[in-house]
Amino acid sequence: MTRPEQPQIGGDPRTQTLERTETQRPRLWRVLLLNDDYTPMDFVVMVLERYFRKSEQDAELIMLAVHHKGQGVAGVYTRDVAETKVAQVTAHAQQEGHPLRVVAEPEPE
Repeated sequence: MTRPEQPQIGGDPRTQTLERTETQRPRLWRVLLLNDDYTPMDFVVMVLERYFRKSEQDAELIMLAVHHKGQGVAGVYTRDVAETKVAQVTAHAQQEGHPLRVVAEPEPE
């Protein structure tokens, strides 16, 4: 039994058009700790170990960069993760009474 032919609008029903889309990696964001004159150095080290999973040695090096250069890179993440870490660290610092500032900024392209 044969099927009756249906009128086709727009071309041959046996051809398909495949669209190729290129995916790009999401833009990365740096989480920066900013220097202040009040937050204790050991608190900054603890934050780096707890929230950014840094070793004690790496945490101390980043803390010293914050102290001497005014800022230090705690980590590089996708935007959502970076913003979450900023919120977590800021909340913890406020809870402990420290004015530690943490910001996220896009990585330079």
